[in-house]
Amino acid sequence: MLGRKVPDFSVPATGDATFRLSDHKGHPVILYFYPKDNTPGCTVEGTDFRDRHDKFVALGAIVAGISRDTLKSHEGFKAKLGFPFPLLSDTDEKLCTLFGVIKLKNMYGKKVRGIERSTFVVDGKGVLVQEWRGVKVPGHAAEVLAFVRSM
Repeated sequence: MLGRKVPDFSVPATGDATFRLSDHKGHPVILYFYPKDNTPGCTVEGTDFRDRHDKFVALGAIVAGISRDTLKSHEGFKAKLGFPFPLLSDTDEKLCTLFGVIKLKNMYGKKVRGIERSTFVVDGKGVLVQEWRGVKVPGHAAEVLAFVRSM
C-alpha cells in the first residue's frame, strides 16, 4: 500500500463528529492505530502525540488515534488525558482491514485477534508515504514528527 493513494473513508470520531480523509486534502494525516483505550502502552503513546501536537499542527499535520473501542470509551479516554486530536472508532474494523493491522497476538499464552500498534502517514494528496508496524512506544511520536518535518 506504501506509495499508493489511500481510498477515502469516513468513520465516527470523538466530539460527535465524522472523520473523512478527503476533508484533510492538502495536509499530512497521521493515523496511529492502538490496541485499547486506558491501557498503559496506549496511554503513553497518546500522551506522547498529545505533548507534540502543537508541533504537528505547526507543520499543517492532522493527528488521529484509532482503535476498535466505542465512541463512549474514546470520549472518556480523550477527556481524561486531554487529547487535542480526535479518536476514531473502528468497531466494524473497516480501517483496521484497510490498513492490515489486525493480527493474532499472544496474551497470557492465548492467541487473540487484536490491533498491531501501527502508524501511517498520508500526504496532502492522499498517498500513503510512510508506515510503522509493530511500533514500540518509547520515542515513536518523536520519530513520526521528524518524518513529517522531512516531508
